[in-house]
Amino acid sequence: MKQLNCLIIDDEPIAREGIEYYCREVTFLTVVALCKNVLQANHYLEKNQIDLIFLDINMPIVSGIDWLKDLKNAPSIIMTTAYEEYALESFRYNVLDYLIKPISFERFLRSVNKVYHYYNHKTEKAVLFIKSENQLKKIKIDDVLFVEAMQNYIKIVTMEESLVTHMPLKEIKDILPDDFIQTHKSYLVSKFKVDEIIGNEIIIENYKIPISVRLKKEVLSNF
Repeated sequence: MKQLNCLIIDDEPIAREGIEYYCREVTFLTVVALCKNVLQANHYLEKNQIDLIFLDINMPIVSGIDWLKDLKNAPSIIMTTAYEEYALESFRYNVLDYLIKPISFERFLRSVNKVYHYYNHKTEKAVLFIKSENQLKKIKIDDVLFVEAMQNYIKIVTMEESLVTHMPLKEIKDILPDDFIQTHKSYLVSKFKVDEIIGNEIIIENYKIPISVRLKKEVLSNF
């Protein structure tokens, strides 16, 4: 597993410590420095390799947005801010995610999972880290059979277990590779795990997953 070296930039000590605490809970993140402004960050980046920066916006001297505009060869960036209005502008600079304070651990975890897969999908078998039943669990994506949406939660069904976590279906869809296809507004399935298709249902082991009329043509085109 590749370890991601992280830099936290925020002028508020409590905010820096909060992100650092979250990072310590995730096995693939290593915090290498905490900076209270972008001038400190510039000095650190000149001499060190960073994979991921957690960047605040409203800071003295130079704002996070203004610094990002001129940052060359930027690592992955996750914005951490109390201001919603800068989201659109941030994504113009290839920011991977935009977290609004106060940041829950579940939302933080979904965000860093995106970065993890960005770095690892070509070099090793991908895994997914989720919070389920107050535990952080690692799932091999190759083991996932399908995902089912349940209002504000999803159930991830693998060859060995079923896990429930607080996450929209759209977010897990963005993380999973292209061989996961949407068969219904509430289901994603691994096309490599499909045993057969009968009528408007996909059969995977003992599970029957519905295929919606709207998506049926697109689903069948994957086989």
